[in-house]
Amino acid sequence: MTELKFHLGDPSLTLLHRAGLAGLWMTLKQLEKETSLTQRLGSLNWELTPREIHLKWEGNDLEVLDWLLRESFQLDDGLISLRGLDSKSMRKDSQVIIHEGILGTFLQHNKTHKAIGKKVQSFILDEDKPPIITEYKALESYACQDFAEKLCDNKGKLLKKPINISGWLYPGAATRHAAFTSDTSFEESPQLAFVLLYALVACCYYILRSRLRDKRAEYALVIPEITNMETYANYRMDPKLRYASYRDFHATGLGDAGLKFLTYQNIADASQTFQVSRCQVLTLGTVSWSNQQKTRTGLFTVEASYRACKNYQVCLNELPDRIAKSKQEERSFVATSFAREMIAENLARDHPWYMNFSEWVNSNKRFEQLSYEKGGLYQMVMQTEIDPRELWFIQACHEAIRFTYGRLAERTRDRGELTNFDRENTRIRTGLSRCKNAETFREFITDFWSRAGRLPTLQEHWNELMGLATDPKQWRKGRDLALLALASYKGKEKDKDLDEVDPEDEDLIEIRGLE
Repeated sequence: MTELKFHLGDPSLTLLHRAGLAGLWMTLKQLEKETSLTQRLGSLNWELTPREIHLKWEGNDLEVLDWLLRESFQLDDGLISLRGLDSKSMRKDSQVIIHEGILGTFLQHNKTHKAIGKKVQSFILDEDKPPIITEYKALESYACQDFAEKLCDNKGKLLKKPINISGWLYPGAATRHAAFTSDTSFEESPQLAFVLLYALVACCYYILRSRLRDKRAEYALVIPEITNMETYANYRMDPKLRYASYRDFHATGLGDAGLKFLTYQNIADASQTFQVSRCQVLTLGTVSWSNQQKTRTGLFTVEASYRACKNYQVCLNELPDRIAKSKQEERSFVATSFAREMIAENLARDHPWYMNFSEWVNSNKRFEQLSYEKGGLYQMVMQTEIDPRELWFIQACHEAIRFTYGRLAERTRDRGELTNFDRENTRIRTGLSRCKNAETFREFITDFWSRAGRLPTLQEHWNELMGLATDPKQWRKGRDLALLALASYKGKEKDKDLDEVDPEDEDLIEIRGLE
């Protein structure tokens, strides 16, 4: 009889190994519902506890493991179907996202799967919009299904010596130098290599539409921190996550993907309830030195702190993804929020949510993209917890903008001309962009306020605001707040129609698979 025992507390396990254990736990739990002991090859049986898995079987190891892997990793209409997620009962668009996510992360190399062609799938996510159309690579087989032969010797016995691990099985762990393969390759015991296969089940996948990183961030792989396999299974199979739509598995970047995954239960304390308090997020994308396949371009651990998740929920509500109609064809696509990308990156790192706005929004094009979302930004200012001094600073800038607009409108009206507020916005934004130190920022902000005239908030909170404007250690914060004020100022101007997307933005947010 062969026995395998795995414990979640084993100190040799990495985050991905623990995710693999959770995926194995979920798969065995599903097989428990769908098969009997007599139906399993080699009388395969198991015992599951929240932190331990005990497998045992009789007979040939290769035959039993091959049966188990083929039952675990299946196909449905060319789509990867994971037994542990009961994928065949999921929404079709959710199945497509999992399929695309796995092929964009773990199984991206052509050697890891055998394709049989392309299939087109359409989804209607908004009754008022044309369908979303995506094209996916249909598979005949993939590497997880026949991996048992790599775990066993030519007699069908489970190997006792370590085996080399390919990059697809452990993203980011690969041979460091082709000339020294034997010295720099990544090795793992057959038992833990078996566990790593099931990380595909426990991880979550997002298609990224990033304006900050463009093609360098195309997919996000979210690896949860598992502390209890049973409670994680409850979280991963919760209807709010399990039946989420194609739109829900799009994100703007690393921070957005991590926080979206951790807050599916709508409030931050869900992370405490389901014991998913952290996750590691890998971003993969195209880099100039490797166009053939996706390269790991980012790695960060995101934690579900109450404040970050609470602010993120406001951000997600006020700056949501939209189903936008393409101008070129009768189809729609998922348009993500530029503002949410910046905000989520900050929240994931426990920074003020507006930090680095002035560095990221460094062109008129980006400022125009940000201005599309002025309503959502204004609500972020109003609904999130901000230091009173910072809120007063934004209010003073709003007053300065309103008075400046008023004087500009009066002058152009006297001359019988149309008022061009965009030109004034450009002047203010470029003035901010020239602020490279505390002295230049102090000169800009005091000139901006003084030209506007009497500002009630500035007069009421003079000492606090002047301290923020003149402190050499605070000038970057002041510059970010000033840009936020400019981007979030609504006045009486009508918001732009958010269903009309700039063609360049549409190219950026292109429908995956139809590139």
